[in-house]
Amino acid sequence: MVVKMDRNLYTAEKLTALQVMLDAPVIPVIVLTDTRQAVLLARALVAGGIRMLEVTLRTPRALACIEAIARDVPEAVVGAGTVRSAADAQACAMAGARFAVSPGYTHSVGQACRDAGLPLLPGVATGSEIMMAQEDGLTDLKFFPAMQAGGPSMLNAWSGPFGDVRFCPTGGVTLQNASEFLALPNVVCVGGSWLVPAAALQACDWAHITQLALDTAGLRRVPA
Repeated sequence: MVVKMDRNLYTAEKLTALQVMLDAPVIPVIVLTDTRQAVLLARALVAGGIRMLEVTLRTPRALACIEAIARDVPEAVVGAGTVRSAADAQACAMAGARFAVSPGYTHSVGQACRDAGLPLLPGVATGSEIMMAQEDGLTDLKFFPAMQAGGPSMLNAWSGPFGDVRFCPTGGVTLQNASEFLALPNVVCVGGSWLVPAAALQACDWAHITQLALDTAGLRRVPA
């Protein structure tokens, strides 16, 4: 089964962070070391209806993998995760990334992403960090590490003082608990690594990864 895609999304000059979050219930968090695997993996996820792909900057070949996906899989929208500095943001934009995800937030990272034209999902775990991001005009945020920082109960508590903020919880989110997060009105999507199990990636089991992507269609979220 191949899901039909709205190709207008890929030809747009610039995405917003909210568009990235709204595209599917899950953004896969991906660790890659091989550019050929990167392309085949991206095709497998797109075939299952997942096109927003967060490739983390956790390996020496991450930028090359981002570049390969951007070049060879136009149906995907590849982004960079673990963006921690202005230099990271600039390098990711040059490699073809369309969005950035960071584990925390600093003004310099936010400014670098704006300068590079990258919508940013910055990581927050406290009220002070949310307020810092809001001061720079960011209201679509990554809650990280989600389970360790309080899980759904923390997000529910934030819905009062931060009712104008939308979240993508990441960190400890699984297929089993994703629905609990997605049931919250301030959660737009979740981030998770379960869509790309290390064993399936090592075995090049693309059919299994496509099926995992298709399974996310059963997840339900509150309309934004």
